[in-house]
Amino acid sequence: MTKTRKWQPSAFIKASLVLHAVAVATALVWPQSIVIVIVIAALIANHAALAAAGLWPKSSLLGPNTLRLPSGRAEVALTIDDGPDPDVTPQVLDILKAYGIQATFFCIASKVNKYPELAQRMVAEGHHIENHSMVHRHNFSVSGLHGIRKELAAAQDVIENVTGRRPLFFRAPAGLRNLFLDPVLHQLDLQLVSWTRRGFDTRVRDAQKILDRLLDNAQAGDILLLHDANAARGSNGQPVILDVLPQLIEQITKQNLQFVRLEEGMRI
Repeated sequence: MTKTRKWQPSAFIKASLVLHAVAVATALVWPQSIVIVIVIAALIANHAALAAAGLWPKSSLLGPNTLRLPSGRAEVALTIDDGPDPDVTPQVLDILKAYGIQATFFCIASKVNKYPELAQRMVAEGHHIENHSMVHRHNFSVSGLHGIRKELAAAQDVIENVTGRRPLFFRAPAGLRNLFLDPVLHQLDLQLVSWTRRGFDTRVRDAQKILDRLLDNAQAGDILLLHDANAARGSNGQPVILDVLPQLIEQITKQNLQFVRLEEGMRI
């Protein structure tokens, strides 16, 4: 992925900048005016909207955000977050291998560094590892520009050093972010990818409920999200992804849809 132009803020960010410029000008020209009160109220509302946009994983207000594969081909992308996990990921890989499916793993780079052999197995079996931050900080969405750049750049280097392939895509921890993320992604040649539908399998223990969420109106272009780490456990005691994955693959395949890695699905 090659940068072709200088980073440009989204229309929403541009409007926010204009509002702040107007606020400064108003304060200088009419420091005692009732207009100042109105402007301050507008600024408070704007900051609330900026925060809300960052807390909405599918929002594109802060910058480009891929929610679906762009083509009309009969393809879906299976994405799996938060690993690699030394207990669960090998079982997930076994299932994928049995069905001949290639997935995209959004991995936490510190775990890639801790379990390099497992990450290398993932790549050797045809899967791609993408950037899910260095340590999956819970405060990622309130990090500053320097902190976000440091986190993502370190993850890029670790994943490339372990796997030999530099990630092309980034998914924010829990999908939460702020206005500083987009310029960092542009600088690092990364593309933000969220999802079309998710099963909430870190909280929901019922495999059928997760399947229903993932399969409801499933169609070409979907980006599906599951977790191989931090997964809830079903009534049988095992991570629920292990019960969901075979049924998900079979049902999607019955719809004559093909599983592809994100990089393939994103081609125009």
